[in-house]
This record gives sequence, structure tokens and C-alpha cells, in this order.
Amino acid sequence: MTTTRERALDAAVELVGTQGLRALTHSRVDAHAGLPRGSTSNWFRTRAALLAGVSQWIAEQETRDLGGVFSQRFDDIEEFIDVFSAGIELLTGPYAVRTRARYALFLEAASDPELFAPLRAQREGLEAWSRQLLVTLGAAHPDAALHAFMAFGDGIVLHRLSVDPGTSVRDSVAVAVRGCLAA
Repeated sequence: MTTTRERALDAAVELVGTQGLRALTHSRVDAHAGLPRGSTSNWFRTRAALLAGVSQWIAEQETRDLGGVFSQRFDDIEEFIDVFSAGIELLTGPYAVRTRARYALFLEAASDPELFAPLRAQREGLEAWSRQLLVTLGAAHPDAALHAFMAFGDGIVLHRLSVDPGTSVRDSVAVAVRGCLAA
């Protein structure tokens, strides 16, 4: 059973992911979640607390939904390309609203380390996993490969969310992975 807090957080993520950060107010979250007026402020007294709650909630939901995808180990480059492509398709397909909300929070959190902490911790986990896979798959320069690969991942996600939702993922991932592994 979904709690009032969870309903508020789901509504907040949807508001931010569809209408931007300006849409994030306690009263709008209450209305969007179908909650009695004042419910969201019972859990999150200030806008800063609500933003922090949304940041933490996104990290938790992404870990729940994608943790299995982004925790696997691979020895085969084709399998890695397939799984990473599937993850990007999830982020830009069924979870696109949440991904847009995460990107909006990234920009907001640039000047607020506390707000950024849950998303940063999640990102660091993804970076560690990606670096280890690049090493396992034979990256000659794993640190440089990691930076290039993460930038590519962010770029294709942003491209699919904003410019071309139907762009091919697997072909682009294959080029990026093979490029990162090159000497």
C-alpha cells in the first residue's frame, strides 16, 4: 500500500519531470497526488526539504528499478552493449518523466551539495560499476574511457529526452563502448 509520503513524492517527481522545478509547490503536489491540502508539508516543511526528498526518492526509485541492470558483471562486450542499451531505453522511455526530473534537479543542485548528495552517491556507484566493466572489457585507459563513456551516456539520454526520442540506442552505445576500449 502506498503511503501519503510516497504519493506526494511520486506526484512531485511527475510535476518536476513534466512541468519543471517551478511547478514544485506543496499545494500543487497535494492537488496532483489527490491528497488533502497540507499533506505534503506534513512530510516536507520547506521547499528545500521537498527538493531534498524528491532527490532522495529519485535515487531510491532508480536504484530499485535499474539496480539489477547496472550491477551485472560482463565478460562479453555484446552482452554489455545490449544491457546498457536497455538501461538507456528504460531511462528515456518508461522512466522518462523521472529522468527529466533528475536532470532538472542536477541543475538546481549545482549550488547545493546537500541536495545533490543522493544523486551524486548514485552517480558514483554507476561510475564505479562502469569503470570496472571497462577494465574487464580491456580499456587501455580506464579513467579517460570512463569520462568519455559517462559523457556519452548523459548525452544520449538528453538527446532522446529532448531532440529525438526514437534515435537508435544500441548502435550508438556500440560505437561508444568500442571507442572507449580502443587504445
